[in-house]
Amino acid sequence: MPGKNFPSVTPSPATAEVTDAAVGTLARRIVQQMLRDPGQPDAAGAAPALTLLHVLVQVQRSAERLQRSAAEQAAQAGAGYPQIGEACGLTRQGARRRWPELFRHSPEAPTEQPMTTAPARAFDVLLVEDDIADAMLIEEALSERGARNLVQATDGVAALEHLRDPDSVRPDLIVLDLNMPRMNGRELLRVLKTDEDLQTIPVVVLTTSSAPDDVTDAYSSHANAYVTKPVNLQEFEQAVQSIDTFYLETATRPPHS
Repeated sequence: MPGKNFPSVTPSPATAEVTDAAVGTLARRIVQQMLRDPGQPDAAGAAPALTLLHVLVQVQRSAERLQRSAAEQAAQAGAGYPQIGEACGLTRQGARRRWPELFRHSPEAPTEQPMTTAPARAFDVLLVEDDIADAMLIEEALSERGARNLVQATDGVAALEHLRDPDSVRPDLIVLDLNMPRMNGRELLRVLKTDEDLQTIPVVVLTTSSAPDDVTDAYSSHANAYVTKPVNLQEFEQAVQSIDTFYLETATRPPHS
């Protein structure tokens, strides 16, 4: 598995201090060279601080290119996004956002495989969630799993309006928060599972509550999975996988107009 047996690489204050000193020394040497170089037309009259700033911008861009190269080398050596993110002071999700194609840079099989199986086809999702940060995490997990089109509704009323709009694409999966304004997730779930046209769409409940009554109520209302916030990306991916492996790949779906 990617990242197995990789040591933790957490930058320390001492590392930052040494790095700042080394970069500062290098940048000042470049500035001195530029100010002495007769080929630089305005260098002699430029403020040293502005010249230093210009050099540091170029150093930053160079560091970003080298960082990308180092990330590719780490991926080829077997590291995954969690280890690469840790080395960069990022979360796993942050590293994936910075280098979304990291494991597609060579014709070899990718080493980062957050899911054990690939979906048989792309699928459409309705996300009923009013928290923007959570929605971004969920969208990332679903995109990795093969989501083709993700529509977000911020409450149950908006979700029902979308589902009952004849021009809307029928989702293959609904991801449902419980705590929302207007119609909450509990009420929406009951409506969905008693509606002949909508009850066959699988529903993943995503909520902050781990109360036994909420879990029992959700499954009693025929939710297909229950995931507790804060979102553990791997746990959420597994919940989605368990549903789409059955529903999207093997089950015979009922006809709908």
